Amino acid sequence: MADDATDAADAAADCYHGHRRRWWKEAVVYHIWPRSFMDADGDGIGDIRGIIQRLDHVAALGVDALWISPHYDSPNVDNGYDVRDYRAVMAEFGAIADFDALVAAAKARGLRLVVDLVANHSSAEHAWFVESRRSKDDPYRDYYIWHPGRDGGPPNDWRSFFGGSAWSWDDATAEYYLHLFAPEQPDLNWENPAVRREIYEIMRFWLDKGVDGFRMDVIPFISKDPSFADYPPEHRAQPHYHHAAGPRLHAFLQEMHREVLGPYGAVSIGEALGVTPEQARLLVDERRGELDMLIHFDALLVDRGEGWRWRPWTLPDLKAVFTRLEAALDHHCWRTVCLSNHDMPRLVSHFGDDAPAWRVRSAQVLATMLLTVKGTPLVYQGDEIGMTNYPFGDIAEFEDVEALGAWRVSVEAGDVPPEEFLAHMRRTSRDNARTPVQWDDGPNGGFTTAPPWFVVNPNAAEVNARTDRAAPASVFRHYAAVIALRKQALALIYGDFTDLDPAHPRLFVYSRRAGDDGYLIVLNLSRDEVDYELPETARPGAFVLGNLTPPAAEGTHLTLAPWEARIYRLAGEPG
Repeated sequence: MADDATDAADAAADCYHGHRRRWWKEAVVYHIWPRSFMDADGDGIGDIRGIIQRLDHVAALGVDALWISPHYDSPNVDNGYDVRDYRAVMAEFGAIADFDALVAAAKARGLRLVVDLVANHSSAEHAWFVESRRSKDDPYRDYYIWHPGRDGGPPNDWRSFFGGSAWSWDDATAEYYLHLFAPEQPDLNWENPAVRREIYEIMRFWLDKGVDGFRMDVIPFISKDPSFADYPPEHRAQPHYHHAAGPRLHAFLQEMHREVLGPYGAVSIGEALGVTPEQARLLVDERRGELDMLIHFDALLVDRGEGWRWRPWTLPDLKAVFTRLEAALDHHCWRTVCLSNHDMPRLVSHFGDDAPAWRVRSAQVLATMLLTVKGTPLVYQGDEIGMTNYPFGDIAEFEDVEALGAWRVSVEAGDVPPEEFLAHMRRTSRDNARTPVQWDDGPNGGFTTAPPWFVVNPNAAEVNARTDRAAPASVFRHYAAVIALRKQALALIYGDFTDLDPAHPRLFVYSRRAGDDGYLIVLNLSRDEVDYELPETARPGAFVLGNLTPPAAEGTHLTLAPWEARIYRLAGEPG
């Protein structure tokens, strides 16, 4: 009986507001895309030594972990997401010894390290695929998904996310192979146990080097529809919902957890393209042993029409995403808060106001939102200094395979006028997030001493880390302040999220409440001054933090300046 009581006490101490406490729930994760972070060797390309060189900048934010996008050997058709050798470092980024030095440098600063796992597909130059296409009888043939054609064409109507069919013909063996992305990225066959064993050994290799877990690229796509039927009508416009619902997805992830993630205590962050909040519950329920959390796309795609097209969005549209996640995921589930990454436009240009007069203030408001809604926040490189989208004016300025593929199948095919395409892509292209980080006002924004691999934003002289960090009311300082507050406020981590005025077109007013402890967050996401009467369900206590100094003793009637953020302690329950 005494042992039972001790176990119960230990379990209670490991919980807060019904949630099991875990380091990755309380962490803030900083996302690095190595090619554009910092060039240390002067070849114009970011590298691992460059990451080490700038780690003090990252640590000064107060973040807890790094997520590094693919560092593996790759032909770079898709910027490292086409892996040629899972146990080698891309030569442009350095060598294994440099990676080991990064692990040591991160640990010395108290930073955990998460790396990308690209397990849905490999490079066509990977040794497995080279062997697979030699003959239909090759032992590696079943490492990939090969299929005969249908009526003289591909096996079905599945489309590549980079344009065209998801099937490519192979002359040598007279069959098609599946690639949901570029033809140079053939999909792995997870139905083959040998493939799964190979992936698990790769994971163990990096975990033994000291990494703390994985962000898993398009992981919901690993289980394929075994019938290989055409898309059902409801998924033709948005095929990611079809590919994320394969019949063996949960079985594969549970096996991965049993074999690797659980024994190592490694964190798993799944990219959840095509996963609804309701489906997410099965993937991240901690009792099921699958994934720890997902990167949800509902907020990121709130302004996305079909494919590359932009569509108008409203603040209530965005707010509804967080409410839906709160309703779908109970205290056995966790989530990330991701408002930007290497595949999306810049945060301040996407959801804020990147005009010079409002860039800093709107970046601070968005930082407050990112760090105080419920979930593990993911901060993308450069957002902490308010970097903006690039002013693309010609298709020749784009580098991304997705943008170039969309140009071929839309503009070159004569279906879309060039300027219409460019107007949308200036808003939606992931190349916006891939311009080099702007470290100072010198040549190439301080990113490199050589011609950079990709265009540097022309506003680097004004928007850069050195200038921002020196300013008394900077974007960087605000990020650091809210992160510091989050570390000492468990209610901002585990507290229930409630949108207090879902329909308001300019304000995002919400509470984070855990029993008698709680916070009230009031954000003005507009250029307008807004008078506002707080609802009866939330009464502000002491003012805690903001990007401006609010008037003293306002009570329940607030006047919010344009792009103003405020955090209050919640007063007691009304009445």
